Amino acid sequence: MIKIPKKQLYKIGIFFTLSFLYFLLVAFFLIKFNPLFVILIFFIPLVLIIFLCWQRYFHKRIDLSLKVQKLQERINIIKNELEKNSKIFSVLNEHIKHYQSLKVLIESINSQLNFERQINILMEAVFNLIAIGKGNCLLYLVDPHTQKLNLFATYKEDPSVIIKAKEGDIFDWWVIKHNCPLLVEDVKKDFRFDLDKIDKEFLRSIGSLIISPLVSNEKILGLIRLDHPQSYFYEQTDLRLLVTISDFSGVALENTKLFEETQQLAIRDSLTGCYTKGYLLERIKEEFSFAIAKNIPLSLLMIDIDHFKRYNDTFGHIAGDIVLKQIGELIMRYFEGYQAMTFRFGGEEFCVLLPSTSKEVAVRLAEGLRKAVEKEEFLLRQKKTSVTISIGVACAPLDTILQDEFIKKADLFLYQAKMKGRNRVCYS
Repeated sequence: MIKIPKKQLYKIGIFFTLSFLYFLLVAFFLIKFNPLFVILIFFIPLVLIIFLCWQRYFHKRIDLSLKVQKLQERINIIKNELEKNSKIFSVLNEHIKHYQSLKVLIESINSQLNFERQINILMEAVFNLIAIGKGNCLLYLVDPHTQKLNLFATYKEDPSVIIKAKEGDIFDWWVIKHNCPLLVEDVKKDFRFDLDKIDKEFLRSIGSLIISPLVSNEKILGLIRLDHPQSYFYEQTDLRLLVTISDFSGVALENTKLFEETQQLAIRDSLTGCYTKGYLLERIKEEFSFAIAKNIPLSLLMIDIDHFKRYNDTFGHIAGDIVLKQIGELIMRYFEGYQAMTFRFGGEEFCVLLPSTSKEVAVRLAEGLRKAVEKEEFLLRQKKTSVTISIGVACAPLDTILQDEFIKKADLFLYQAKMKGRNRVCYS
């Protein structure tokens, strides 16, 4: 049941009472006076009622207008809050995407045990995630001997841009000196750096940049740098993300380096620095299968030092080790720039594996190596002497399509070289 307020009941009562009196008055005048006079008497209150109704309407309209304004203000406040929440949601969404990308990046880097591949994964992620593929991404590594920076890898929006500062510039040196990240929003306005100190030869268009050191066990391994020709391209949030990536990347890269160094110790001969026989067998297994499957030539040089026992008998075993070490270093030096791997096969024998190398080219290289060794001087017990080598050259699939016969073929041609008088190259 609806309850009507007392005040409202009072107003309704007055209205009906006045209405009743008014109609009584009209009836009285209709009986006593002229009807025209009655109409006038009726019209005046009617006008008054219309006026009062209009006035009430006007006030109601003003009240309604004020309510509309208040509602509009409320709508504007809610709209602003929605915009703020939308921005916050957008930022949170970006953070989620970044964290997801970081998770993928961490997994990718930690799953790799190859230093160069790790660097490529890191550079690609930083360049696309933070720089959005714009400007330049540089990675410098600290030389452990000279403690200087060396440019190791680059990612560039414009391939024609040449990075001439191979050892870094004043911004990179500042990071190394202070061992902390750097954000420069506008290179021309940053009072910390004097652009006149940058060598004009190395100067290129840089508006803003961010740099973070790669640190592991409180040791600086290098730094990652992003720069762009436009000022204020990078901001604090970009630097924070770069620092986060650098923190875990430094440790991962250091671990990979240590792993590779340990692996190198395991697969390299301690005396000559060449790879071991065990590693040769592993590489042949992989390279031979690939060569046969793709019908690509694979050549092998089997090398033996002529009359090696004579050097041991004449000058002693220490002198023999000197000869082995010098020969090993000479072979590795000779094949620098070629796709080649040098191995110590055992005793005084060495092997050189040449992927994607035809027999003709392998024979030419073998002959060049033989002559280089023949010209080399060896100082044994303060006496200058010379050494010669014999070489057998085998090529797959030309000489064999069987992996087990590959080394045997090279060894057979080496035996022929010895039988024919040594200091020569033999092949089928």
